[in-house]
Formats: sequence, C-alpha cells, structure tokens
Amino acid sequence: MISPPSEFDKGPEFKLPAPFLKGGMSLAEAIARRRSVRRYRKEALPLAHLSQILWAAQGITDAQGLRAAPSAGATYPLELFVFIGQNGVAGLDEGLHHYNVEGHSLYLSRKGDHRQQLAAAALGQKCITEAPVNIVVCAIYERTSGHYGKRAERYVPMEAGHVGQNISLQAVALGLASVMVGAFQDEDVRTVMALSRDCHPLYIIPVGEPR
Repeated sequence: MISPPSEFDKGPEFKLPAPFLKGGMSLAEAIARRRSVRRYRKEALPLAHLSQILWAAQGITDAQGLRAAPSAGATYPLELFVFIGQNGVAGLDEGLHHYNVEGHSLYLSRKGDHRQQLAAAALGQKCITEAPVNIVVCAIYERTSGHYGKRAERYVPMEAGHVGQNISLQAVALGLASVMVGAFQDEDVRTVMALSRDCHPLYIIPVGEPR
C-alpha cells in the first residue's frame, strides 16, 4: 500500500541518488561491528551515504510499495526527518528536511543548522550537535490505530525499532556510526520541528563518522 502525498512535502525538493541493492559488508559483519557511538568527526557525509541510510530505513523495495522495514498491515505510520548541520552532507544545504518515500527525495522544511535547538530538547546531549546528520523518527499513530485500534500503541513503537536497527546496521556497513537517543522532551522536539499535534517524535538518531 502506497501512502498518499505527504503533508510535510511543501518546500523545495531534492532528489536523492538511487540506492545500491547488492554488495558491501555482510549482514553478519555489520551486526558484529554495531556499537552505540556518541563522538563524531566533522567530515561531511557523502550524499550517496545519506540516500542509502534513508532507503534502508523506509525505502520502497517492491512494485506494490512495500518498504525496507516491516509495518503492521502496511499502514506505515512513520515519518523520517533529517537535521543536516553546516557542511553536514556534501551537496545539500543545512536545514531540516523531510524524507519523501515515494519519490526517494528530501523536502526542505526549515533552513539553517538547528542541531543546537534539537540537542537542547534532548537534555543537552552533545552527540546531537557533533553528528553532521540527525534522523528523527516520528509517528502518526492514527494511520495504524484506524486498522488495529489500541493495539497501535504496541505496533508503532515496534516499527520504530525495526527502522532504527536498519539505520544503525546500514550506517556500519558504510563505515559510519550511530546512536539511538530516546531521552528528550517530546513537546520541545515537536516545537523545534514545528510538528502537528498528531505527529509524535519517537527516536533521534545521530549519524556520522566515528571519532
């Protein structure tokens, strides 16, 4: 099931390079190497790396619109946003971007480097300001609760976990690192991102080259 055009895609669009589907590090090696890393180098990420990570998180993997991470009833309640810092990704402006799954593209929501505000909403965690990229996983629970009622309260966080693991393993396979951040003030993150009330932040995932 392919979701309708997103309400978040109102700014300038930037097409991402196509992901690669073969080659690279084995899954077993990526699992063995995965660690939570909170210190990052300042080097910009290649655009192809960001593209690959976003595809691994929520990219479309077949003609029916099914995605890289499983979703209860293919209801796909998750939305991915990317905070890109100054000189954070080669070829991309700093700012807050939304990942458009169907187009495999980014839409610029807010210009500027907002990592400091995001870090402040996350209890001052320095890994957020050090990482060139922070992926924020948000959920619109109503997409799943419309099919499964209160069971969505369980299914949606499970799906966020699937996405987080895909991001972390893909990062390792690219020679990068990440950490899962769950300690933040929800309302403060929502304010920084100008999210609607039905869009709930679940994860902040800094990504970058490990120190």
